[in-house]
Amino acid sequence: MASEAETIGVGIVGLSAGGGWAGRGHLPALEAVPGFRLAALSASSAASAAAAGERYGVPLAFGSAAELAACPDVDLVVVSVQAARHAPAVAAAIDAGKHVYCEWPLAVTAAEASELVAAARDRGVRGFVGLQARSAPVIRYVRDLVKAGWVGEVLSTTLVASGMSWGKESDSRTSYLLDRDGGSTMLSIPFGHVVDAVQLCLGEFTEVGAVLANRRPYVRDSASGEFVPKTADDQVAVHGVLETGAVAVVHFRGGRSRGTNFRWEINGSDGDLVLEGPHGHLQLAPVMLHGTRRGEGELTAMPVPAEYHRVSLSREQPGNPSANLANAYAALLGDLRENTAEIPDFAHGVRHHRLIEAILRADATGQRASL
Repeated sequence: MASEAETIGVGIVGLSAGGGWAGRGHLPALEAVPGFRLAALSASSAASAAAAGERYGVPLAFGSAAELAACPDVDLVVVSVQAARHAPAVAAAIDAGKHVYCEWPLAVTAAEASELVAAARDRGVRGFVGLQARSAPVIRYVRDLVKAGWVGEVLSTTLVASGMSWGKESDSRTSYLLDRDGGSTMLSIPFGHVVDAVQLCLGEFTEVGAVLANRRPYVRDSASGEFVPKTADDQVAVHGVLETGAVAVVHFRGGRSRGTNFRWEINGSDGDLVLEGPHGHLQLAPVMLHGTRRGEGELTAMPVPAEYHRVSLSREQPGNPSANLANAYAALLGDLRENTAEIPDFAHGVRHHRLIEAILRADATGQRASL
């Protein structure tokens, strides 16, 4: 457990000079939370790491996750690479006895994630999963409103969203998204983040039914103009029952819609809440909340109270894609210093993987799958 006086040395796996989410998201998020210091980075090769170290002013740059994890200046390893490469990087951090924060998804399968849970427990380190949509101020506010009975009994919830990727075009940089078995799918990433937030606010699924479809088996490469195969589903329609008895329907569409790109309704016996945003990646999207109840009439804007913003970044720049991540890091700092457990751990990640696999099972069998 780190003391208040100590800063936590962070090593980022996947911070490259070419940009990417580690540079656009994790760096500004860490800078917004006093108590962390960027101590080291690793990239795909020693040369790439050296270039990234020079760009970001990080003197300790390594060509592998294992080298980074072994560095004595690193207390927390942050894994921010493609999903298929998460498990080996996390395992390296655990082997080195370091706490680790891994972007969602934790692994490619629930079985692979379960192995990481066991390894972290045996080594006595803490593993955290990057489901940062639940750290968004608006999501935590909605959770508390529902818990306090603002909408009464939740009867149902309906959500429709666009994945933005998985549309009619792709490019070489994101071609890994096209593989259904690669772990970086619309089901696992944006749907996974959104459904975690839904369950935080309304309770967990007890059973699910699903229809998944790959409506665009070939997509255009934006650079060459050629059509390339895509096996990842671009339509994900899930319905189910939550532990409260409420009915839930979630539909994700690939690409961008000409109409609605994110709308989430929570319908209760006494009121309704509606969240809207520009796209379905709730983990980094700015979202507006409206609500009405008990005969008040039209929906009205509901600003998020100031106390839900853990960092000034999320209050002053709500459209900044790293704002929710900064809120997550602030909570993570508290978990490490106070031995609390606000950020989802690896065991939570396994349960979430099992939900994703239940959805795949329900689609394959045409029957509801229990959890």
